[in-house]
Amino acid sequence: MFSNLSNKISDAFKRLKSKGKLSEKDVKEAMREVRLALLEADVNYKVAKDFTDRLVERSIGNEVLESLTASQTIVKIVNEELTNLMGTEQVRINTSSKPPTVIMLCGLQGSGKTTHAVKLALSQKKRHHRPLLVACDVYRPAAIDQLEILSSKIDVPIFQMGNINPVEIARQAVIYAKDHGNDVVILDTAGRLQVDKELMQELSNIKSKISPSEILLVVDAMTGQNAVDIASSFNDLLNITGVVLTKLDGDTRGGAALSIRQVTGKPIKFIGVGEKLEDLEEFHPDRMASRILGMGDVLTLIEEVESRIDHSQLKKMAKDMMSNKLNLNDLLHQFKQIRKIGPVKSIISKLPGVQKQIQDMDFDERHIDRMQAIILSMTDKERIDPKILNFSRKKRVARGSGVGVEDVNKLLKAFDHMQKMTKMFKKSGKAKKNPFNFGSSALGNFGYKM
Repeated sequence: MFSNLSNKISDAFKRLKSKGKLSEKDVKEAMREVRLALLEADVNYKVAKDFTDRLVERSIGNEVLESLTASQTIVKIVNEELTNLMGTEQVRINTSSKPPTVIMLCGLQGSGKTTHAVKLALSQKKRHHRPLLVACDVYRPAAIDQLEILSSKIDVPIFQMGNINPVEIARQAVIYAKDHGNDVVILDTAGRLQVDKELMQELSNIKSKISPSEILLVVDAMTGQNAVDIASSFNDLLNITGVVLTKLDGDTRGGAALSIRQVTGKPIKFIGVGEKLEDLEEFHPDRMASRILGMGDVLTLIEEVESRIDHSQLKKMAKDMMSNKLNLNDLLHQFKQIRKIGPVKSIISKLPGVQKQIQDMDFDERHIDRMQAIILSMTDKERIDPKILNFSRKKRVARGSGVGVEDVNKLLKAFDHMQKMTKMFKKSGKAKKNPFNFGSSALGNFGYKM
C-alpha cells in the first residue's frame, strides 16, 4: 500500500535535504514531483492540484526558506496537509443512544460487503458488544450461506428470513435485536454490478424504514479513481456516513484513500488490510500520513500486537529469558505469535524508516512455516536441549519436515545466535521489557534481509 507514492515523495525530499539552503524554485520543483506522484497513485486531479498548491503556499514563506532546517519543516508541513486531506482525526462509529446501533453496509457487488460485515462484527465483539448480522442480500446466489459460514467462525448470531423483501428483513431484525439484547445490528445489503435505480431505491427504503445510525459504503481500493466516483454516487442518493476501504493490502496505488474524503466530505472509518477476519483496522488519518511519508505506524502495530498475542505466554518468556531457560519451544511459540499478528511484510512496513528497504527484502512467508515444521519434527527432549541433535537425528528431523539437513543446521545456528543475543538483552534489561524481541529478531537470521 502506497509504496510507490512513498518512495517518490521520499526521493523528492532527499533532493531538498541535499541542497542545504532552499529557494522558492527548489520547493516548487519538489512539489511538482509530489503532484506527479499523487497522480500516478490515481489521486483525483483536482485533489492533487489543490493539495500541492497549499503545500507551495505554506512552504515558500521566509520563515521556512530561511530556516536552518527548511527541508525538515517542509516534511512536517506535508505530513500535516496529508493528515488534513484524509480527515484530520479518526471518526468512530456513530452509536445510538437507544440500542441497538444499526449499521447498514452498502456497495457494489464484489466490493467485499459480506466479508467486511463479519470483520466489523468481530471488531465490535472485541469491544464487548453483542452484534447481530443480518442477511439482506437475497439476490446473490449463496450470499446467505456465505454469511452463515463466516459468522459461525466468530461465533456471532445471524438473522435471516430467506428470500423475502429485504426491507422487511431489516425491520424484523431490529425487533429481534431489541428482544434478544443485541446492541449492534449489521445489515449486509445486496449489491449490483453497477449503480442502478432499483438498488438505490431498495437501500433508500431500508434507510427510511429503520433509520440506521451508520450507512457505511464498502469500496474496493483496487478500483482506484472509480472508487471515488462510486462513493460520490452513493453519497448523493443515500447521504452515507462513512466509507470502508477494502483490499488496501493488495497492489493498490492508494489514490482512493487520499481522494474520497475531499470529494465526498465523508470520512473513511475502516480499512481492510488482509484476508483474515481480524484484518480490519480503524482508519487514523495521522497514522496513514506517517506511513505514506515512510515514518511507519508504530501505534497501529502496538495495537495489533496487544490484541493478538498471548500475554500469559509472553510473561513466561520474559521470566525464562531472565533465567537463560529459553529453548526451541519458545521459538516455535514466537513464530506462531508473529503469524497471528499478520504477514511479515505488513509488520515491518509499520516500522519507521523502512518503507523503501522492504521492497528489496525476501518475503517468502513459507520460510517461517518451514522453520516451524523443523521444530515440530523434533522430540520434546531435542527442543529443550538442541545440543543432542547429532547428524542422524538431524537427518530424521529433515525428513520429517521436508527440508534438507542444511536447513536444520541453519535453524540451530540462528537459535544459538539468538541465545547470545538473549544474554545481551538480559544485561540491558530489554528482555524483561520486550521478550517479543526474541522472535522478531529471528526474522533477520532466517532469511529476511534488509
